Amino acid sequence: MPRILNCAGNLIDLSTPKVMGILNLTPDSFYEGSRFSSNKKLLLHVEKMLQEGATFIDVGGYSSRPGADFVSEEEEHTRVVPAIEQIVKEFPEVLLSIDTFRSGVAKAGVEAGAVMVNDISGGDLDKKMLPTVAKLQVPYIMMHMRGTPQTMTKFTDYDNVTRDIVAYFSEKIALTNKLGLNDLVIDPGFGFAKTRQQNFELLNHISHLKILEKPLLVGISRKSMIYKTLKTTPEKALNGTTVLNTVALLKGASILRVHDVKEAVEAIQLVKSITQN
Repeated sequence: MPRILNCAGNLIDLSTPKVMGILNLTPDSFYEGSRFSSNKKLLLHVEKMLQEGATFIDVGGYSSRPGADFVSEEEEHTRVVPAIEQIVKEFPEVLLSIDTFRSGVAKAGVEAGAVMVNDISGGDLDKKMLPTVAKLQVPYIMMHMRGTPQTMTKFTDYDNVTRDIVAYFSEKIALTNKLGLNDLVIDPGFGFAKTRQQNFELLNHISHLKILEKPLLVGISRKSMIYKTLKTTPEKALNGTTVLNTVALLKGASILRVHDVKEAVEAIQLVKSITQN
């Protein structure tokens, strides 16, 4: 399985899993602790995540929680592009990912300094996305989702959720190969067009995605599959997040996308201590 991502000339070795810190530039993110109301707080949080061991910072300006409000492309652009420019100016060595399903925002984000594109729709919500990323020649995180953030809860009918997702990515990988998109990471999309039961079923069988021979990103940080199961809140779901991140690592995850970097880095260190013996 490919273990190297080329991020603007920085070769990132995924043989040891890496952490992607979440930076939401939205007022309605499901987790209050990831919202930022000022540039100073934003930069301080980026600094904290980098100090705690984040390899990547994922910058997003469109909340993708179920039922999230629609945001225009102009508003999304205004939220993320100046922030990316400011972060790169303050932290020149940072590896930023632009979290968007819009090709125009992706292009502007990369031009502003991002080195990776993270698309919750796998190119399905903007037909220009895959050709755009191929032309930009940056790594692309392709997530599985059905519908849109506003409608995805209606599309949870699968014959077999894991098998259906493998089939979905098989077709997508063939398409990206034709386009010359070299560095591809797959994200099964926990919480996106999947019931809580399906999320746990998918996590239990996630090692089956190794057949795709692509690095695997897992994003389950503080999600409802955790806090609803534990009958708690996103604010109290850190311990549950660490438990499921550990399961994901043991089953082959290469990147953990998280709100809490320190705890994810510790999980990686401990799992490595187990698996190398």
